[in-house]
Amino acid sequence: MAKNVLSSSLLMAAMVLSLWAASARGHNITAILDGFPDYSVYNSYMSQTKVADEVNSRETVTCLVLPNAAMSALAAKHSLAAIKNALRLLVLLDYFDPQKLHDISQGTTLTTTLYQTTGNAPGNLGFVNITNVRGGRVAFGPASPGSKLASVYTKSVRQIPYNISVLEISAPIIFPGLLDAPTAAGSNLTALLEKAGCKTFAALLVSTGLLKNLQPAMDKGLTLFAPNDEAFKADGVPNLNSLSSADLVTLLQYHVLLSYTPKESLKSADHPISTMATGSSGKFDLTVSSQGDDVTLHTGVDSSRVANTVLDDTPVSVLTIDSVLLPIELFGHGPAPAPAPSSLPPSPLPSTPAPAPAAKSAKAPSPLPLSPPAPPTSSPVDSPQAASDKADDKNSSAAAEMVRSIATLMAFASAALWMLVV
Repeated sequence: MAKNVLSSSLLMAAMVLSLWAASARGHNITAILDGFPDYSVYNSYMSQTKVADEVNSRETVTCLVLPNAAMSALAAKHSLAAIKNALRLLVLLDYFDPQKLHDISQGTTLTTTLYQTTGNAPGNLGFVNITNVRGGRVAFGPASPGSKLASVYTKSVRQIPYNISVLEISAPIIFPGLLDAPTAAGSNLTALLEKAGCKTFAALLVSTGLLKNLQPAMDKGLTLFAPNDEAFKADGVPNLNSLSSADLVTLLQYHVLLSYTPKESLKSADHPISTMATGSSGKFDLTVSSQGDDVTLHTGVDSSRVANTVLDDTPVSVLTIDSVLLPIELFGHGPAPAPAPSSLPPSPLPSTPAPAPAAKSAKAPSPLPLSPPAPPTSSPVDSPQAASDKADDKNSSAAAEMVRSIATLMAFASAALWMLVV
């Protein structure tokens, strides 16, 4: 009898610890959908567009998923950039399970979506209208007045209260202009960089010929970390005119990833990232740290904050950074490189010598971006989900509380075991 009680107690303790561990790890939308073949096409595009990374970085979300037939019809007619817009509009920044859908106050509400947070949504079109219609059905549509509720809730897929809810709907939610995203192939990188205040970096890409090598990568996956013009004038940045042609190209390649890695995906990077400069001459890796909405790149010599997104056009991402990234393989902590032979082609940078390289401290993070605008007060609206930066502030205290709770449970289990044995 005592053995049975002991076994039951230990089994219950193990189950509680397992649930707490799962909660600590957060949710992973692609892992959840891996067990549902009916959504394999939707799941694939969530990974290709990196919308999955945005979902996984949120504390509370509802994913409206499309079955394979509906998702295939959407993907067959549009670019990856357009598909990404459509998928973001299907991610609600609030928790809706079947009961909450059917219990909506006054039968209708507007709720904000991941698309609204991009700043690209005209007016309140980044919100979704959820309405209970006749026959107990729940329909979805764009927030603009007069828009059709063309998508219907069909079934529940999975819920982890109140973390993530996955619900199947019959069709995508579309408003005019949502799918008119330009393709990366039509982007002029030089013009984009110059407009973003990165003229020096753009000129270096052109003068070294590296820009031509980047064009083919734009169809497969490309990320640029573009230092702003002030970054090249900062203390500790070596005189780039003194670099050999090969080292200058390597330095520029260190600011390139041959993969589509937007800012939200960088937040989840938990291992060194290989750059275009990686090869036989060294690793040329970057490491990443994040806090709230701030993302910082570390080289081993210096650090740089990711400032703004210039282009997020799947599969191309262009991000501005506050400092020039100095790879430890080229600069380390030693003296400045020796002057190059006079036969080398001139650099577009001024010839005034710069101070010897020295480790730079990371710049102070800029204020977090404003939360997305609330929907019109004249419409029935539930309170939108709190912004992710507030959720991040709770992580530390939640983790500490979890550790204390686990310790308490283990102490209780040990005491119970001792009493049963005695």
